[in-house]
Amino acid sequence: MQGTEVLLSLGSNVDREFHLTAALNALLAAYGTLDVSPVYESAAVGFEGDAFFNLVVALWTTESLPDLNQHLKQIEDDCGRDRSQPKFSDRTLDIDVLTYGTLSGVVEGIRLPRYEVYKNAYVLKPLADIRSEQPVPGDVEHTWQSLWALFPKDKQPLRVVDIGWITPDR
Repeated sequence: MQGTEVLLSLGSNVDREFHLTAALNALLAAYGTLDVSPVYESAAVGFEGDAFFNLVVALWTTESLPDLNQHLKQIEDDCGRDRSQPKFSDRTLDIDVLTYGTLSGVVEGIRLPRYEVYKNAYVLKPLADIRSEQPVPGDVEHTWQSLWALFPKDKQPLRVVDIGWITPDR
């Protein structure tokens, strides 16, 4: 692979399979090979709503972080993302940059690694699934798997969703 490895979190709680499939197809068309985690179902966080499907995708890009972020927002918009809704509300599609290479801190206005990797099981578990031994950017003491081992799993239960339309290493 060439370029910078980027780890993304994808989630949806509105027509979940349709929107996640559309997002994966758009990412595949734009970036080529994807490394895709298992899909997890989790309760909505911060509001009462339908459960989310969540996964993590690794891709490689030569785009700058701002250009990548703009491209991801366009994919969200193409999937009907309504940006006028409150922060904690139903989502057709939410795509967040978790890491961009080994950068850490606030980069181009984006905190890396994204703070959700430390506080949400639905982000950390799929991340640990596909990059278990990868060091956490900016943290010489932890890998994604070691962070997951420390995570209080009983607070945020996850359920693996067996969906045939998502296969690893596409």
